[in-house]
Amino acid sequence: MTAQNTASPEYHADLKQVARTLLDHIGPFVILSHENPDGDALGSVLGLTRALRSLGRDVTAPMTVPRYLKFLPEPGELSEPMPAVPEGALVVVLDVDNNDPVRVAGLDLTGYTGPVVNVDHHGTNARRATALLVDPSRPATALMITDLLDELGVTWTEAMATPLMLGLNTDTGSFRFDSVTPGTFTVAGRLRAHGARLGWLNDQLGQNPPTYYHLLREVLGTMQFLHAGRVVLARVDQAMLDRAGAAWEDVESYVGLMRSAEGTQLAVMVKDYGDRVKLSMRSRAGFSAQNVAVALGGGGHVPAAGASVAAPFPEVMERLNDAITAELARVDTERSAGA
Repeated sequence: MTAQNTASPEYHADLKQVARTLLDHIGPFVILSHENPDGDALGSVLGLTRALRSLGRDVTAPMTVPRYLKFLPEPGELSEPMPAVPEGALVVVLDVDNNDPVRVAGLDLTGYTGPVVNVDHHGTNARRATALLVDPSRPATALMITDLLDELGVTWTEAMATPLMLGLNTDTGSFRFDSVTPGTFTVAGRLRAHGARLGWLNDQLGQNPPTYYHLLREVLGTMQFLHAGRVVLARVDQAMLDRAGAAWEDVESYVGLMRSAEGTQLAVMVKDYGDRVKLSMRSRAGFSAQNVAVALGGGGHVPAAGASVAAPFPEVMERLNDAITAELARVDTERSAGA
């Protein structure tokens, strides 16, 4: 039984509309995702790009891939950022709210009014597009792209299945998160049957350069346990990167490591750029990282969210602490009511 067979009628109807929109378009495609792409963003883009190219379509996928994911794309498969939408192109935005063009990377969509297809699993999506497939209950956009490839009628290959497995694997925390459903394993099984190289992916993802460990030493020195240990926070700035010989992209995985601290309900990784701050958050035990992120102008999912704030770190820290305090109060109130 496929995931789409167990989906709601609305999901299946939207899936068919997206597939039909893609199949009916005879011009070029531009496939985009969000800035600082993760495994789900890259996997979804590669899976759909390879599928459409197998159907003979002209596809451009501009993306700057972080170091830890560069093992997956083929040379020349992805392009540099584009200055404008090509004439007659259909824009496809994956794994990012189409209502948030600032977060879309590879092409500036601010003010763009042409046709857009949007496939996303963020609950904050405003659901505005020419054709739209949005389902926050899906743990990864790659799962939805898997359904879409079936609907497109492509001949599956390992080259399509492996990047989609990457997206599914990374956005579920290697199938450890509560977002995993029986249908998640069904889709994983389908991808494995199509040749997805799960073991190879995990081996590649588990390799870190020496700079990762040099920077980790710096990060551990900034860790704070706040709110009686329920929140753990660490910070990185440019001086720390310089000392470690690292880059900003090397910071991405530390928030998951911090989330493993015993008794912690929220882990916060702070990228301090001086005049602005980027926050990456992971939560557990009923705490919503999404609520905290939204309070700071960001978004995401309940267990994983983020925000970018145009203010210096001390000011952001005050606002962050207020949002965390409010969310802890909500968690405690609901827990007391259920006791």
